[in-house]
This record gives sequence, structure tokens and C-alpha cells, in this order.
Amino acid sequence: MTRELPIAGQPPAERADAARNRQRIIEVATRMVEANGAANLSLDEVAREANVGVGTVYRRFGDRSGLIYALIDAGERALQEAFMTGPPPIGPGAPPAERIRAFLHALVDRKVAQQELFVLLEMGSSKARFSGPYMVHHTHLATLLAEARPGADARFLADALLAPLSACLIGYQQAERGMSAEQIKSGLDDLLRLL
Repeated sequence: MTRELPIAGQPPAERADAARNRQRIIEVATRMVEANGAANLSLDEVAREANVGVGTVYRRFGDRSGLIYALIDAGERALQEAFMTGPPPIGPGAPPAERIRAFLHALVDRKVAQQELFVLLEMGSSKARFSGPYMVHHTHLATLLAEARPGADARFLADALLAPLSACLIGYQQAERGMSAEQIKSGLDDLLRLL
């Protein structure tokens, strides 16, 4: 029997039973969100439905925000792959301004697709809200803005362009103002033209 050695800087390989538990927890939580909405997601109920101890859920995900991150992970990975290695205009090869527009449009679609989960992240602590996906989005956008607008405060501009993409605001615009995702994207285009 061969034994895998740990790689420096990498977490240890996951045990098979731990991987199965993690997958079962994510599947159960996904079903619960689909059936009852994300606001009603309870780690205790997820543990009970997944037939694991509640301690297993907390050890694995830390808290509710950690579980939510796991639930949005597949969509987030697809978005990140698109803007890091995908075809233009979202991926490398297009001018920075075109990539910024394509990225913001993709992010609107991303937030709409799992809006309830993103709202829960935003309602959590500022650490949860502004870490994880937000930090990746911010870094990518700030890099593109630095290319497009040398000398501008790219980090501030990245925050300013990400602010209208709050899942809470998008939900309000859709529910109260009757705006479609396409209208929100059109508004972002107007904002970009002002830059």
C-alpha cells in the first residue's frame, strides 16, 4: 500500500469518510435551501438530515457563512476560471475596459443565480462579507482598473464598482423597481461610461 506524503503548504489529504460527509452535508444543505429558502438554513437541521453530528458540520465549515461559501463554490469556481483563463472578453486577451464590462455583467448573473445565499453572506459579519469571493472579485477588478486607468485609485474604484452588485441591492432593484438583470447591466454600462 502506498502512502501519500503531505505537500508543504498544502492541507493534508482528506480522508474518504470525511469527504463523503462533506459531500452529504452540501447535498442536504442544497436541498434544504431549494425547499425552504436560504434564510431558514440551520446547521443543526443540516447535521440531523445528513446523519452526522453537529460538531462535524461546525468542524468542517466553521459556521453558517462557511457552509454558504461551500454552497456557492461551484458557481464561483466557474466564474473565476472564466475571468482568469477563459476566452475574451471576460478572459485574457481583450482590452481592460472590455474585460471590466464583461466581468461586471457576469457578476450580475452570478449574484442573481444564487441571490439568497449571497444575501446571507452580506448580512453576516463584515469579515465574511468582504472576504472570500469579494476579495477575489476586488483584486481582479482593481488589477484591470489599474491597467485601464493608470494613476487612478484602482482599489477604491473596484470597491465603488462592486457596491452596486450587492445581492441585497440587486434583489431590491428587481423586487421593488421591477428591474431585470439586463437593466441592471445597462445601468452598470452607464456607470462605466462615466469613468
